[in-house]
Amino acid sequence: MLKTPIARGVALATLGATLAIPTMAQAAFVEDTKAGLELRNFYFNRDFRQDNLTSANQSKQEEWAQGFILRVESGYTEGTVGFGVDALGLLGVKLYSSEDTAGSGLMPSSFGNEAPDDFSEFGLTAKAKLSETVLKVGTLQLKNQAIGTSDSRLLPQVMQGAQLVSKEIKDLTLEAGYANRINHRDSTNYQVMAVNTGGRRGITIDAGATNESDEFVFLGGNYKLMENLTAGYYYSNLEDLYKQHSYNLVHVLPLGDKQSLKTDLRYARSTDDGRSNVDNKALGAMVTYSLSGHSIGLGYQKMSGDTGFAYLAGATDPFLVNYVQINDFANEDEKSWQARYDFNFASIGIPGLTFMTRYVTGDNFERSAGVEGKEWERDMDIAYTFQEGALKNLNLKWRNATARSNGTGNDINENRLIASYTIPLM
Repeated sequence: MLKTPIARGVALATLGATLAIPTMAQAAFVEDTKAGLELRNFYFNRDFRQDNLTSANQSKQEEWAQGFILRVESGYTEGTVGFGVDALGLLGVKLYSSEDTAGSGLMPSSFGNEAPDDFSEFGLTAKAKLSETVLKVGTLQLKNQAIGTSDSRLLPQVMQGAQLVSKEIKDLTLEAGYANRINHRDSTNYQVMAVNTGGRRGITIDAGATNESDEFVFLGGNYKLMENLTAGYYYSNLEDLYKQHSYNLVHVLPLGDKQSLKTDLRYARSTDDGRSNVDNKALGAMVTYSLSGHSIGLGYQKMSGDTGFAYLAGATDPFLVNYVQINDFANEDEKSWQARYDFNFASIGIPGLTFMTRYVTGDNFERSAGVEGKEWERDMDIAYTFQEGALKNLNLKWRNATARSNGTGNDINENRLIASYTIPLM
């Protein structure tokens, strides 16, 4: 962990990435190296609207920060087994925060605890490649059916461990991984992992036991069965807390000129692993019809079993069709429906401009003894990427959300404004 002023933080990250490149570098190692510095400006505003707020409760989260994300990906040395190294330098700078409005997830802060002026970290990943198989050890960002590290705030969430990805067989991708620590998106230090027990999830930890684990493993892959049909399966285990089998089937049916029908089916079975009561079956389906720049989607998600869906705590992204901006709609026995519309303005001559809106409603879960819980969320995203001129590749995004429940959670009005620009360095 590094805590430095702005200039020193950037300098240390750049120096670390430079030192990561061996002096004995061979041609491919250097020539294939890519480096970029992403500048991410993030304003977050969450207004709590429930009637039961008191003077002791937080009524608003509001923070503004500037992020610097340095990514360096080397090539591989020559030979049967090629070796390389990647570097990730992260620096966040506070532009606005107060003890009354802290806790947005942008920076290390919480209600009553204002964020520091800046925070930073630096990670290295050693890698080796044999044919079409790559092994990485060190700082990892993961995205699959078993685990999704979040990148929805100022700086990305990362894990410490190892990952093996193999594409030796045509149309088949196999993956295995291990992690012993997680570094959350609003933190500068690695921590042990835990299962998400929040909301009306119904997940409890055995008496006298802790909700902590220092081993998460996963194994699985995806296979392209036909040109338009892909199947996936992953097994994962958060030691002592839960085991999970996750299945996925995606089919895209062409319907003619600029038309298609996409079907995404998901099923996961989660059980305890010694210290919890995890018992969940999660079924999800999303059907999306696309015509030119328009896409209309309908989704359904159902939880069954003695608890809600199990996944790592700390805002990792669960593989659920109704996991959206604020809620996951994964409470015990909850049923939820989604309607979504997307439009890409490139279809009418405005490339770079996109729009998305969706509405999700859930019910059938217990709010309290004998009282049915209900909740809904409405989201909207508008994004534009400049296509030319001095601002080329600058991305601007406005994310708006409204969430309501009948006492099971917070009533929220939320806005996020994000400006992102990546400067190629190599």
